Parts: sequence; structure tokens; C-alpha cells
Amino acid sequence: MLQRPNKSDQAYDVLEDMIAFQELPPGTMLSEAILMEMTGLGRTPVREALQRLARERMVEIHPNRGVFVAQASVEAHLKLLELRRTVEELAVRLATHRAGTPQKEGMLQLADDLKELDHSEVKAFGKLLKKAHELIVTAADNDYLLVAMAPLQGLSRRFWFANLKDVKRELRTAAELHAAILRAICYGDESKAAAASLRLNDYLIDFTYQTLRMP
Repeated sequence: MLQRPNKSDQAYDVLEDMIAFQELPPGTMLSEAILMEMTGLGRTPVREALQRLARERMVEIHPNRGVFVAQASVEAHLKLLELRRTVEELAVRLATHRAGTPQKEGMLQLADDLKELDHSEVKAFGKLLKKAHELIVTAADNDYLLVAMAPLQGLSRRFWFANLKDVKRELRTAAELHAAILRAICYGDESKAAAASLRLNDYLIDFTYQTLRMP
């Protein structure tokens, strides 16, 4: 039986989505009271969610002033991808050996869902993307890896969604890259899964540089 997320997790998911999809744009200063109203949740879960988002560098908490939505620069994202490249490859390699049958079934279904989704549905794609990241890291079965990967993937998702131009093309490309990783893990092919992970990172690096040329 699936556990319902607690209120702190609910607040985190809502706020992280708002930041990722620019509903709370970089540079915005907000109060806890406004965020409580936006999420429909109380002070404690919102405050706990903000502490987590601050650790992941998505927000900055300024006592007596409010919560500042952090900026996302090209330089910072490229540095993030340097680390994500190594850590995510490790997660993928471990997952090929440690994923259980239910996890593999979930990955295969998710790979199909990613490719079959209408690639103009950005928010729906965002939910699948987050699920893919969570499935891989959970299957790797290393709590320290889980802590390391969450902010790297969250910040990277935020940068990617904020800079999408040709939405259908980019969503289709990302779907194919993530589906390749998921399928290779399910088939227990460590080398193929690692190579697919590195291809994803190469794509994200190219995408990041392309933002410099965008009007």
C-alpha cells in the first residue's frame, strides 16, 4: 500500500513545481504567509519545505525579510552538470544490479509513458521526469546517493524547463534519453545504462550552452 506524502512533502512538491515552472520566478521575494496561501498548507509544513529548498539552493531564506527565489545562471548550471555527470552515472550503474522486479516493471512502464506522452504537455512531462529520477536513485539503494542527487536533479530540471524554446522537440529528445536509461537498467546492462546516462548529460551541457545564443 502506497504511503501518502506528509504535509511537509506536499508543500515541498508544490513549491518545487512552482519554482521549476517559473510560477515563482527567480528574483521573487515572498513571505511565508503568501506561500501558505498559495499551497493551502500551514506554517510548519511550509517552513519545513522551505528549509529543504534552501538546502537544495532553490531559495534563500532571509529572516525578517522573506524568502528569495534563487537565480539560475548558466555558469552555475554547468558546474552542477559536472557533478551530476559522475554521481548520476554511479546511480545508474548501481541500479542495474540492485533494482528489484517491481522497480524494473515500473521503469519499463515509465519508459513507455515518457515516449507516448503528448510532448506539448510540459507539466505532465515534468511529473514523469521527476518520477524517473526518483525511481533510478531509489533502485540504487544508497541513502547518501539519494541525498546527493535530489538537489542536482531538481536544479537541473528547473534550468531546463525555464529555458525551453522548441518544447515538443526538447521534450521528445529528453523522453528518448531517459527511456534509454530506464530500459538499460531493466535489462541489467550496466555499460549501456552508463553510456545512456552520459549521453543525457552531454545533451544537457549542449542545451545549457545553447541558452547563451537564445535571443
